[in-house]
Amino acid sequence: MSKRKGTSVNENPNKRSRSVNESENAADSDQEDPILSNVRLPCSEVVSDAGIVESITLKNFMCHSLLGPFTFGSNVNFVVGNNGSKCGKSAVLTALIVALGGNAQATNRGSSLRGFVKEGESSADVSITLRNKGRDAYKPEVYGSAIILDLRITRDGLRTYKLRSKSGQLISTKKEELVSILDNFNIQVNNPVSVLTQEMSKYFLHSKGEGDKYKFFMKATQLEQMREDFIYIKTTKHLTEDKVDSDIITFLEFKPFYLDCTKEDRYRSLASLDEMNTKLEELQKQMAWALVTEMEKDLEPMKEKLQADRRSTEKYDDKVNEWKNKVDEAEKKYKQVQEQLERITQQVQELQPKCAELKTESQKRNNLLKSSEVTVHRCKANLRDLEKDKTQLMSRIKDLKLSISQKTGAESKARAERIEQIQTELENLKHQISTLGQQIDQYQHAISRAKEEQGKMRREQEVLQRSIEANRRNLQTMESSRSNRLQRFGEQMPALLNAIQESHRRGHFKHRPRGPLGYLISLKDPELALAVEVCLKGQLLAFTCDNYEDEKVLQGLMAKMFQGGRRPAIITSNFISQVHDTRRKAVSHPNYPSVLQALEIEDPVVANCLIDQKGIESILLIKNRTEARRVMQSKNPPANCIHAFSKDGDQIFTNRSYAAEQTRANYLSGDVEEEIRHLQRELENQKGQASRFQQQMRKLDDDVKENEGLLRRAHQEQKTIKDKATKLQLELTDLQNVEEPQSEDLRPLEEDLHEIVTKIKSKRVELDEGLAQMADLKGSYEKAEQEYKQHKECINTIAEEADSVKEDLSKTDQEVIKCKHHKKHYDEKRSAHLHNIQTLEGNLKSKEKEYEMSVAKAKEICLERVESRRSARSLDSEISRLKLKITSQKEQQGDREEIVRQYHEALESYKNMTQQMKNLNSFIKSLDSVMNHRLQAYAELRRFLSARCKYYFDSMLAQRGYSGSMIFDHKNETLSISVQPGQGNKADLSDMRLLSGGERSFSTVCFVLSLWAITEAPFRCLDEFDVYMDMVNRRISMDMMLKVAASQRYRQFIFLTPQNMSSLPESKIIRILRLKDPDRGQRNTQRSEDEDQ
Repeated sequence: MSKRKGTSVNENPNKRSRSVNESENAADSDQEDPILSNVRLPCSEVVSDAGIVESITLKNFMCHSLLGPFTFGSNVNFVVGNNGSKCGKSAVLTALIVALGGNAQATNRGSSLRGFVKEGESSADVSITLRNKGRDAYKPEVYGSAIILDLRITRDGLRTYKLRSKSGQLISTKKEELVSILDNFNIQVNNPVSVLTQEMSKYFLHSKGEGDKYKFFMKATQLEQMREDFIYIKTTKHLTEDKVDSDIITFLEFKPFYLDCTKEDRYRSLASLDEMNTKLEELQKQMAWALVTEMEKDLEPMKEKLQADRRSTEKYDDKVNEWKNKVDEAEKKYKQVQEQLERITQQVQELQPKCAELKTESQKRNNLLKSSEVTVHRCKANLRDLEKDKTQLMSRIKDLKLSISQKTGAESKARAERIEQIQTELENLKHQISTLGQQIDQYQHAISRAKEEQGKMRREQEVLQRSIEANRRNLQTMESSRSNRLQRFGEQMPALLNAIQESHRRGHFKHRPRGPLGYLISLKDPELALAVEVCLKGQLLAFTCDNYEDEKVLQGLMAKMFQGGRRPAIITSNFISQVHDTRRKAVSHPNYPSVLQALEIEDPVVANCLIDQKGIESILLIKNRTEARRVMQSKNPPANCIHAFSKDGDQIFTNRSYAAEQTRANYLSGDVEEEIRHLQRELENQKGQASRFQQQMRKLDDDVKENEGLLRRAHQEQKTIKDKATKLQLELTDLQNVEEPQSEDLRPLEEDLHEIVTKIKSKRVELDEGLAQMADLKGSYEKAEQEYKQHKECINTIAEEADSVKEDLSKTDQEVIKCKHHKKHYDEKRSAHLHNIQTLEGNLKSKEKEYEMSVAKAKEICLERVESRRSARSLDSEISRLKLKITSQKEQQGDREEIVRQYHEALESYKNMTQQMKNLNSFIKSLDSVMNHRLQAYAELRRFLSARCKYYFDSMLAQRGYSGSMIFDHKNETLSISVQPGQGNKADLSDMRLLSGGERSFSTVCFVLSLWAITEAPFRCLDEFDVYMDMVNRRISMDMMLKVAASQRYRQFIFLTPQNMSSLPESKIIRILRLKDPDRGQRNTQRSEDEDQ
């Protein structure tokens, strides 16, 4: 835009003068301004200038398949269409802006050009025909009387141009050609005065800032572009000044070089070279012997240091011996405490079987006591039942006898006797209720103890059942591993290895993972299977991967195979094709192998993995546990040995040992049949134990059921007695309602009573025997329990003693570690000291050899020793300076032609630089002069345009009877507009923000027409300029714009409005194009209706 606007300002200053004169001739004869004229212009032939729009056609643009072609008139054109059609009038204006170089944001219809392509289409086309006549025509010999501009927008937002002549011949496809055409015609689609869109109109109409109005004025009059051009020129000037300053510095640096070339006194005589060479030889002799002197000085402190270090070696030896003795003492004490702990442990182990035996005996006698208690309780219950029956039978006999006696006795005597009898029975019943309560408590206690025993046995049974299930699974695994050893490591392992092989074949793995590791190793000695399994533990089921990408793939495969179960571990480490060299850190024993030596491993990756993870090269395998402890816990355990394992899986360290929980090898055992037989025997034993558990559980269930039955009977009997007591209590309250008993035969009842008495005697004897037996069993149980507790207390006492010994052992172990640490520290210091002595001796020998060589070289230079007080460094520096001076002197005297040539080149460069600096300074002065002149012209033009805008604005307002003012503040860049509707005092002028919508719209139209009057463009477009006006303001504004259009027939005006426009006056210069609403469901076509009025 800077090129286009710059052209319009600086070139063709008399542009359009002919058309202006013609328009003035067509106005009133008294030369009054055409805008102010109320006289209707004659309908003469319209003369239009170059650059106006003759026609426009849209294809697949926005929502239209085909719109147009529209043929515009030369002067006034109204594009009429209803609001809400979304793509009617706005499509024409948007296509005009985009085709003439405007961007998508300028249309306010989208943020990107791709949004203008109709949905479902690959591109959109716009064709515009511009008039190319008159003296301002652009290359008329090439394009003819019209220029056809074809624009294509692709779905990707790219646009391409084709510029054609009137005959349709393709002239150019370059954007630069289009820019030249727009510059020539002064078409500015981004200038709001040339094309005022609806959004820009609303923004200006509702704008409350005076700064925004000022920016609008500056952009419309192109003053803003001129100011930007001045700023660019000023920046260029500063860059030029910087270039001049830089050249001045270069010039000042170059000038001394030129001046030096003119000096002739720098040449010296050749005689001085001999003196310098003689002095150089003398300095070299001094230098040779000075080096010898310095080396002698360096040797003396080295010898002293060596002697001092040799004397201090004895101190390190004393320290090492001291801590060695302390280590021996600490290890001796540790061994004593460990032997004491072993003796205590041995005592505990010897007491454990006796303790278990006493516990079993105590439990056995407790069971007998419980059985006796149940028998006694049963006898007591039977005895109570018999006593109850006896009491009831005796009461019945007594009642019968009383009934018989009452027949002859008085009624009062019988009532008294009955009351006494009922009271006696109530006392007996209360006693029975109390006795039954005690029995209920005893039954509940027995049931609770039995259920606790059941819970304990049930938990033991569950543990046993889990062990049975585990052994059953192991047995199935062993049986299936007869044909496939891989089954030992899990049922899913064969499928997992097949999946790994398939993924590796497809290239999912960079390196095939190895595993399970236990499957890839074998034992040389089958007896060590349990020891190796306990040592490697979970590593037997683990897999190893080369990198983390392979690890992720393997995890995915494991997730599919081990759904909901525990997955094998994955170890990620770089695969190496050779086994690690473990000779420096591996354990070596003449009689016992390490784990690495006991295994046969074909794959180096597997071997390296086990070495890295478990350190199998440093673990010994010793079959006998006692021998393992002797080897590991001796005074000198094997070097590099971490710990050892016995064939039973026991782990032995140098200061402690642990027994193995595992008793059989599950993965590495060689004899599968033997393992199967062992598991079968263990399963049989466990099943027998489970059967015994079930028998004991059934016995306990029977005891619980029996006690629960007795408990229910006791509850029922207690309830019955309570009910009887209640009835007797009611009988006491009302003896008058008691019926007289009938006489009955007493003999059967007395016989039953005699039988019950006999049974009671028998039960009492049985109860006494049971109580005696229960007392004996209770004493026996308490005695066995006391023995068990005493034995247990003895074991606990020994265990407490063992705890204190363990604490002493731990402290002694720490002391051993501490002493070894100090001994190692002084060993290292002593070794480092000896190494330093060796290094110092070597350096001294080397230095002495260098000294001898230095003396030999000095004698070669000068046989007699030359003493000098100066250092070798000072002499060397002076020799270097003297050599440099001699070399420089030789070069100066031997190559004068080169110096002359350099002098002429420097002189020529100096002259060129001087002339360049003069030219630049002259350009800067000229630029300052031109800029000052143009800035004055810019200020004068801005003042002139401001005055003309004020004048036209006041004139436009007067058409409506309004008054107003326009104040420009160029310093603060503000524009203040005030308007007074109707006839009023100018002092009452109001800001435009206080006006109604119609009044504000009218004032805006006046402001736009004022800008039209002071700016030039081949065509002007307004979109819905009258949307906020009432009918009166709309009519007045329309008349004003038509008058302006009539006075400027060389310009073209395009108005977009939703109004009908049927009230327009008849004129040949007006053309109306009516757009019909598009049919959304069919092909989108528009018809224009030309009305020549």
